[in-house]
Amino acid sequence: MREPVPPRMLRPIRRRVARLSISKQVLILQLAVAVLLTAVGITIAVQQARSTDFDHARTETLALAETVAAAPGTAAAVQSSDPTTELQPIASSIERSTSVDFVVIMSPAGIRYTHPNPDEIGKHYLGDTAQALAGHPFSEVYTGTLGPSVRSVAPIYGAGRRIVGLVSVGITLERVSTITGRQLPLILAIALGIVGLIGLGSWALSRRLSKQTLGLGPQEITRLYEHHDAVLHAMHEGLLVLDRRRRVLLANDEALRLLDRDAADDLSGRAVADLGLDPALAELLASGRDAHDETHLAGARVLAVNQSRALRDGRDLGTVVTLRDHTELRALAGELDSARAFADALSASAHEAANRLHAVVTLIELDRPRDAIRFATTELAASQGLIDRLLTAVGDEAVAALLLGKISQAAERGVEISIGEDTAAPDLAVPNRDLITILGNLIDNAVDAAAATEAPHRVAVSLCAGEADVRIRVADSGAGIAPGRADEIFTRGWTTKQEPGHGIGLALVRHSVERNNGTIAVAADTVLGGAVITVTLPNSNVRVEA
Repeated sequence: MREPVPPRMLRPIRRRVARLSISKQVLILQLAVAVLLTAVGITIAVQQARSTDFDHARTETLALAETVAAAPGTAAAVQSSDPTTELQPIASSIERSTSVDFVVIMSPAGIRYTHPNPDEIGKHYLGDTAQALAGHPFSEVYTGTLGPSVRSVAPIYGAGRRIVGLVSVGITLERVSTITGRQLPLILAIALGIVGLIGLGSWALSRRLSKQTLGLGPQEITRLYEHHDAVLHAMHEGLLVLDRRRRVLLANDEALRLLDRDAADDLSGRAVADLGLDPALAELLASGRDAHDETHLAGARVLAVNQSRALRDGRDLGTVVTLRDHTELRALAGELDSARAFADALSASAHEAANRLHAVVTLIELDRPRDAIRFATTELAASQGLIDRLLTAVGDEAVAALLLGKISQAAERGVEISIGEDTAAPDLAVPNRDLITILGNLIDNAVDAAAATEAPHRVAVSLCAGEADVRIRVADSGAGIAPGRADEIFTRGWTTKQEPGHGIGLALVRHSVERNNGTIAVAADTVLGGAVITVTLPNSNVRVEA
């Protein structure tokens, strides 16, 4: 018994096969399966042909044996004084005119009267005759003087249905094999044709698979996938890959977080229009145009979005989008702007203080001390009065400081900001960060609008906290807003400025208002002549008495 091949001897072969590309492995496997199936098919076909030839030989010999036994004169010849002389020529003629190898006529005892080999005449028949003597013709495979053969035996009936002899007709297995062998070339030709067609199809499939897998092997694809998956999860930037129909092919964990999606949410196959994104961001992703660090909103976040087309061999494969969270950066930028505004205000105050000091010194030198005291205390009282009023009316010091800073900053641009006499917000339930976002952006846009028109440049601000809500009202002396564009100004990207980087402030206002379940109203201001924007927010910390 042959010993099995040791596994260590198969390892080099397995390693060599594993290094082949997937297309080559598929080609080899398909060809091996095709050859194996063809070999099995040939074997089955040959066996079937052989079985058919055996059945044909049995049918032919049995029919011929019964015909010879029932032929007129056969029974009489068998019972004559010299059966061989009368029957041998007839048997030889039948052998020559048909495809059988022997026709043996014998006595009931099995003594041969005819045989292809005259030396066998008179000898005992080799084979079974019991069924024929019982009156039942039959067929069998038996090895006689001419070798293995398929033979049939039929009884010869005389007068009174008495069996007076037997007829055995046979075809050697060699002749049967020859008949089967004549069919073998056709079977082989068909088999080779099938193998050729399968091989051609496998080659075409291998070519296509090679293009689709870039000629990579299983190990290379596995490594590539593992690295790809590790990189995607390790990235601190959001990554979206979209196909040519703007459907999501891939979204990493950071992209899901930045878009306020659950980590288990599968976006694959979904169109960007169905993701519930901010309209401006959805429009950018749907357009497929190139973008570099464009600022967009995603819920409460400010995102820097980059988008570029993915091309291979000149074919458009879709787009690759990266997302970076600029929310904290925007907050820091806002704080920096506030600090700069305070610094500018302090600088302006320093200049004003120096000018006032010169005026006071000059009045003293002119020996007018009373006028000097009156001038100094009047300016101080006006400034201190505004500070005291804001700190008393607005309970949040950060909001009061923001208003003071915006007043000084606007004054540097020649814009006067007045705080309404009805301003009273000692108890504010709205988050401090949202209030500063809303007030700061509304005032900045109002100052820009007022500064862009002819003097006087004025902005009016009021902040009132009632029992149930907080109302913020900002009016300006600018050109106003067309009624049909009232909703448009709060979309990301809307701006009247030509410089890049604008168009985000009012969109942030809208998101902050929506986050606090508030409302925004835009109208024309009849006093200053420009636009007035009123924001109403629920003041949930204040109980409403029934």
